[in-house]
Amino acid sequence: MLNQHQQIFEQIKKAKNILIAFSSNWNGDNIASALALNLFLKKIGKKAEIISSKSEGGTAMEIKSKAFSFLPGFEEIKRIAREMNKFVISLNLAKAQIKGVKYRLESGAAKFIVTPQKGTFSAEDVKIETEDAKYDLIIILDTPDMEGLGRLFSENRQFFYATPIINIDHHSSNEEYGQINLIQINAVATSEIIFSLFCSYDENLFDADIATCLLTGIISKTKNFKTANVTPDTLAATSTLISRDARREEIVNQLYRSRGLGALKLWGIILNRLTYAKNGQIIWSAVTNNDFIKTATSKTDLNDIIDELIANIPEAKVIIIFYEIADAAGNLTASFLVHSPKNINVLDLTRDYNPKGDEKMAEIETKKQLEEIREEIIELIDKKISQYAG
Repeated sequence: MLNQHQQIFEQIKKAKNILIAFSSNWNGDNIASALALNLFLKKIGKKAEIISSKSEGGTAMEIKSKAFSFLPGFEEIKRIAREMNKFVISLNLAKAQIKGVKYRLESGAAKFIVTPQKGTFSAEDVKIETEDAKYDLIIILDTPDMEGLGRLFSENRQFFYATPIINIDHHSSNEEYGQINLIQINAVATSEIIFSLFCSYDENLFDADIATCLLTGIISKTKNFKTANVTPDTLAATSTLISRDARREEIVNQLYRSRGLGALKLWGIILNRLTYAKNGQIIWSAVTNNDFIKTATSKTDLNDIIDELIANIPEAKVIIIFYEIADAAGNLTASFLVHSPKNINVLDLTRDYNPKGDEKMAEIETKKQLEEIREEIIELIDKKISQYAG
């Protein structure tokens, strides 16, 4: 009997066109693992494309994904899936040639008017069919459920239900929706799982670009190896990737060493206002719109600061950064980022506020004032985290 890795490569071997997809909430791990897989498939002679219908808007987490644009192949990630399924009306031209084609909308229907140049058309000349989808295999990465794919799934449900799916993930909440499910909850990142998958096929196919993508996913997920869930397997994978010419210095420089003076000033403001609540279970701080103006920063700088808080205050169960946003008229409303370095699902904690993100990091926009929302959120999260042990 074939093991999971062998089953995956058997499906890849049979496929002619492969779709690589990942969550609409982009992060370093899913971006990097998708790029590495795409490069690997090309090396073994397979056709593949990456599509992820990234959430619309300019939230801090979405803009943060641009930090990974240095990775090889980043520009090849497509936002919109075209021609997943095509409905085709064909007309036999044996008896007549076409002079012109028009259509009109009438009573909720589109009526096509075909004018013959010579001869006539009959109903028998018309054929209606649905062409097969362009892709015959889907590989979904770092996405616990198919709804997490956003528009890519919601607008192409029949295609996803009719096409074989390989599901690769490290989240314990994964719903195992694939025909093959490679779910390893002990792995710190999907990139680590992809590394093991490649090694089982042929380690010699690793090149510097593939190794750099995979190492980026691991470094991003572990906050540069500062999180508590780093395992010996993670370190062994990292060692192998560096030996395969992964560009570690470039990764660290791009993700952690490119902060300007304004970002450092903002970091100081947040540290100065850092507050422990509920016996230290919740740590929060706040940034005003005026703080952003004075430091020449924006909400996109908050993600790096949360990374630092995670690394330096590991005892916190939940970290919250409240911040103000000004609309075109100058009116201020509050938004906030919520992260948990523990095994706590922050989407569940904040579901009443329509959060965007994933189970570890959520972003919420409100119509309320900062002072009004702060106590409300802290009280809500304090009540909900009591259900999590530890």
